[in-house]
Parts: sequence; structure tokens; C-alpha cells
Amino acid sequence: MMWTTALVASGLLTAGAGDSCYLFSFFRNNGEDGLFLAASDDGYTWRELPGGPFLRPTVDGKLMRDPCLALGPDGVFRLVWTTGWGGRMIGYASSRDLKSWSAPKPVAVMAAEPGARNCWAPEVIWNAAAGHWVVYWSTTIPGRFPDTDRTGDDGYNHRIYAATTTDFEHFTPTRLFFDGGFNVIDATMVAVGGQYRLIVKDETLKPVRKNLRTALGDSPDGPWREVSEAFTPSWVEGPTAIRIGDDYLIYFDCYTAGHYGLMRTRDWRRFEDVTARLSFPAGARHGTVLAVPKAVVDRLAGR
Repeated sequence: MMWTTALVASGLLTAGAGDSCYLFSFFRNNGEDGLFLAASDDGYTWRELPGGPFLRPTVDGKLMRDPCLALGPDGVFRLVWTTGWGGRMIGYASSRDLKSWSAPKPVAVMAAEPGARNCWAPEVIWNAAAGHWVVYWSTTIPGRFPDTDRTGDDGYNHRIYAATTTDFEHFTPTRLFFDGGFNVIDATMVAVGGQYRLIVKDETLKPVRKNLRTALGDSPDGPWREVSEAFTPSWVEGPTAIRIGDDYLIYFDCYTAGHYGLMRTRDWRRFEDVTARLSFPAGARHGTVLAVPKAVVDRLAGR
């Protein structure tokens, strides 16, 4: 696998090391403490890794909500997060071992939009064909989408925006990434064959939706089509997804109930609620899942 080669080259993993397992990044409370990590061998039973928080928030609003962790082809982990409830920036840091981190820095992704109210739940994905990272997040720009201005909470009316980068120093101009005609936050992405599924939260309050929907694209850069109906109950957020065997597991934060939920699918048409099988660390909030070599988790766990 790509990450195996990269990690051998970086010295984090020795050649011939064992199988993969799964890592989950998350926050607790309001995000004031920083980054926490959990690991799983099967995607259902998760154990918190000792040593957290692994990175503390120090920029902008000094929060670390919605931490998205991704592993690049160079063996470097990239982390982006929500730095505060308002503002026009996100947080960024990188690490080769998830213990020592670059200095967290703010990235002003909405600098060109002085009226932007927020930058929430950023995520990153590597587009191998294009050779760049896609960074995407949700923002409200008052008055930009008047047809849905009165559908959300407190005047929020989000859409998903994006930029690309190769080095996290220089970014392309921000563009509208996804507009399904509804108030939307918390986008995440998973590869499905040669295509991609974008999973988003329909943030409509009036009438209440607050559920998850999907869209289809041929590239991590979009464009997006075939927006689905909801496949979860209402009052969920923060989706993240991964393929394990023949199954796609879609995790989501049941934020009003105080626990995580899990849907399973193979064809993206039929979804099975398997929340009863799921075990997560107490208080885990809106994070992301990724596959890593087992040696990475063993090192974090001190084994």
C-alpha cells in the first residue's frame, strides 16, 4: 500500500511489518483540550490511546474541534481542525509520528470573503492523480444563498468550500465545492472503486432534517452529482467513513444523545444501522477514521 512504502522510507515503519489497523482522531467537550486518538482492529471496538491530548490548540480561538487526520504519500500525517466558532481560518499541523508536531498555524482559507462568519469542520484528502491535497470545509457567507437563508440556526446558511495545496503554504483561490441546494456542513469523503462519495450533513432546521446525505463524484475535486436522500436519523453530524473488507462503515456523532452511531453499506443504496456493535471512548466527538500500519499504533501505545 502507498502508506506502507512511505512509512518505510520515513523510518517510522520497518519493511515487512505487520497488518493494518484503524486510527480515529477526535476531540472532547468544546475542543479546548486538543487532539485525542483511538485505535481499533476491526472498526467496531475502539480503545483510547494513552498520552492524549497529542496536540493542544494554540491558534485563533484556541479550540481544536473536528480534527481531521490524514496520511500523505510522503509518510507525513496532516491535521486540520476548527479553531473557533467564528472567523475565517482553520488550523493546520503535521507530524511523522503523531507525537512530535510542527507548530500549529492558522490558515486563512476565507480571507477573500470578509463577510464569512465561520470555517467549520475542515477535512483534507490527497488527490493522487492531480498531485495535490484538497482542503474543504463549511462556511456561511450572509446573503450568498438567499433561498435557504431562513432554514438554519441563528442565521447560519452554510455551503462547502475548498482549495488545493501541495505544501500547506500556498493555496489555490477558494471556490464553492458543494451546493446541493440546502444548508450543509460536515463534509467528508471516501473512495468507492474509481469514484468518490461525499457525505454531508443536511443542516436544515426548518423543517428539521439534521441528517446525512451523499453525493457522487469522479475525483476528490468534484464536481458532485446524484445527491441522495437521508440515510440516517435526524440530529446527527460529523460523519467519517472507511472501507473494511467489502463493507463501508460510516461513523457519525449522535450529538444530542451523547454517543457515536454507525451505518454499514456495500452498495450505497441500502444502509444497515449497526450502532449496537460500536464501542467508543467516552466523550468522543466529531473525528475522522483512517487505516494505518499496526506498527504506528503499537508505537503510540508503547508496545
